Amino acid sequence: MTIWNAIFLGIIQGLTEFLPISSSGHLSIMTNLFDVNAADGGYMFFSVLLNIGSLLALILLYWQDIKNMAVEILGLMNIGPMAGVHRERYPAARMFFMILAASIPLFFILPIRKKLAVLYFNSIFIAVSIILTGCMLFVSDKMKEGNKGLGSMTFLDAIIIGLCQFASAVPGLSRPATTITAGIATGLKRTFAVRFSFLLSVPVLLGMNILNLVDAIKMGFDTSILPAGFVGMLVSMLASIVAILVVRYLAQKGKLGTFAYYCWVMGVLAIILTLIF
Repeated sequence: MTIWNAIFLGIIQGLTEFLPISSSGHLSIMTNLFDVNAADGGYMFFSVLLNIGSLLALILLYWQDIKNMAVEILGLMNIGPMAGVHRERYPAARMFFMILAASIPLFFILPIRKKLAVLYFNSIFIAVSIILTGCMLFVSDKMKEGNKGLGSMTFLDAIIIGLCQFASAVPGLSRPATTITAGIATGLKRTFAVRFSFLLSVPVLLGMNILNLVDAIKMGFDTSILPAGFVGMLVSMLASIVAILVVRYLAQKGKLGTFAYYCWVMGVLAIILTLIF
């Protein structure tokens, strides 16, 4: 793994993780076309570092939300700076419980995780899933603007979004596209649907990184990959920040469907290249 490869893959990971176009799909197609062995422990560890970069970007941009959730949850347990302080509303704690409810379906992925991993080597399947992602984005732009925010969002809304996030475990389906579309469908405001989707990504990336790190350590890896890995992680973090800001801007303008055309072109192109090579 060269530094230039690390930079290239870091950009791909960072942009596609949060742009609604499927990071897993892009990385899988790239590694399949260029014959990078994704089952190799070194590559898996490198992939974990790229995902850590994306997680750091989320924490940096949503640090205030994360901090407020932690403070209010501790306050409810009479611990920390809010210990002994009683309020009528705990909005950050409510957000935490909504995220917790939406994360429950993820536990059902664990028994089928290895079966899903096999699909990462099927570029045609992934390409079709990317095309379906484009269809979701196209439909999401046609949906009527909702009026629900944190105060009016229900636990049923959170569970529906969580179930759609579970479906996005299929390689090639974009998690942001799936959860944002689901949020809009349940009546959330577009900007809040994006905010909730990104905050929901924090436990997902954290859990995924822990599981993949354990697998990578079991396989073993050459420590010589570390310099390129850390460069890739930094690039992934910076690219992720750009991607999140772009999605937030387009959501505010109601133009997330712009990415639908990219997904369709990318999906068709991936099918053609796979058949040729």
